[in-house]
Amino acid sequence: MATLLTSLHNARIKNILKLNNRRQRDAQQKTVVEGVREAARALQCGIVPEEAYICPELIHTEEAAAVSQQLHSLEMQGKLTLFTVTPELFAKAAYRGESGGILLVVPYLHQTLADLSLRPAPLLLIIDGGEKPGNLGAILRTAEAAGVDAVIVTRQAIGGTDIHNPNVVRASLGALFLLPVVEADPSELLAWLRQRQIRLAVLTPEGERPYTETNLQGPLALVLGSEAFGVDQAWLEEADIRLRIPMAGIVDSLNLSVATAVVVFEAVRQRQGGENGRPLGHPET
Repeated sequence: MATLLTSLHNARIKNILKLNNRRQRDAQQKTVVEGVREAARALQCGIVPEEAYICPELIHTEEAAAVSQQLHSLEMQGKLTLFTVTPELFAKAAYRGESGGILLVVPYLHQTLADLSLRPAPLLLIIDGGEKPGNLGAILRTAEAAGVDAVIVTRQAIGGTDIHNPNVVRASLGALFLLPVVEADPSELLAWLRQRQIRLAVLTPEGERPYTETNLQGPLALVLGSEAFGVDQAWLEEADIRLRIPMAGIVDSLNLSVATAVVVFEAVRQRQGGENGRPLGHPET
């Protein structure tokens, strides 16, 4: 049976709040998933929470009721610890307040480059030093919608966001769980790509070729960096081709998630085959 929590000073609720801090997440190897859709997708992908919190007064939809029932079933099987909480307690624990009455504490994903199983001509997306969790979450949604084979986020000693940030989970609407997402050291990642003969296409304002005039078919890794600093110099030096997004106005940069979507869907368009899949120019490149 689920345990009822009512105290605003409960230690478990305090720990949920601690998991908004990266140091605490890394130390515990846990993160928070809140929201009905996000929780449903985590469960759909076989992720078993360590703890689950349900506020019955906030369960208003059929999807929320189905997720609640699934969590109760897992609790009956002894696979997780389930708690019911009051609306006041849930509002304290959940970043978005109500969040549909569902909140999970789940273990880190722990996927590595060695876990990736790639098609003969994969399309990979590398995010190098993205600073904003909302951007990374939106990028994961784009990647899942476009059919990208994997998203790889470079580990940063300073700055950058991590894939387990609860804001990434929220902004991705659970897409984090639907496709392979890996964190990797840049040097390890570059060696892994070269070993597999995957071409590097780096997006930069100083790129030699517009992305629409470049062949983005075949084994390819699209590399994008932070809005403030761009990609690390090492990626620019190792790039097989440096791409740019032509801009006619005064503004010289796009939001990272927008820039990613623009280039990813051009690569997808080209891969659909036939005459219409060719680049708009320089088809030989």
